Amino acid sequence: MHFAAKAYDIFEAVTADYHIADDVDSEFSNPYAKGSVEALLAEKNRVDAVQWHLEDIIRDPQINPVEALALKRRIDSSNQVRTDMVEDLDTYFRNLYAEVQPTPDATINTESPAWALDRLSILALKIYHMKAEVDRPDADAGHRTRCAAKLAVLEEQRADLTAAIDTLLDDIAAGRKYMKVYRQMKMYNDPATNPVLYNK
Repeated sequence: MHFAAKAYDIFEAVTADYHIADDVDSEFSNPYAKGSVEALLAEKNRVDAVQWHLEDIIRDPQINPVEALALKRRIDSSNQVRTDMVEDLDTYFRNLYAEVQPTPDATINTESPAWALDRLSILALKIYHMKAEVDRPDADAGHRTRCAAKLAVLEEQRADLTAAIDTLLDDIAAGRKYMKVYRQMKMYNDPATNPVLYNK
């Protein structure tokens, strides 16, 4: 199975698409069929791309504090959306492998397939931006050389992570691994578990 390689191609394309307008408020036209796993992967990377740039903006030392607070709230909301999408992806995999009977010696992985794909989506963004630094015309040669070395590591990581995800999915399909998904336990945005909120 080469699911991760296909997913990376989607992440890479969506990342490039974001940078056409390069605007956190730009519209996204998902090119994949609604309800498909491809559409979910594309939407996931788009959310990641927007959040990446929100994180850049909020680090501006000259930012207006009121604007920074609004951005922090938007980032918190984006994090919730990202987590929900990861859970949707894990639901897809649980349904896909629902009929697989794990072998008696099957083991659990340290993370679910969807959380590994979450890291792959972020890696696509890292690679895009590191390439931009390598090609940055106003940067000196030393900066470009250092970034080229970092880019080589990121590309090696992409190959390793893609292979590891596909191996994990093959192992789940064969019953050598099994999925056990722990649903999110976020506390900071829940009025029942954040003491700052419930003490109000």
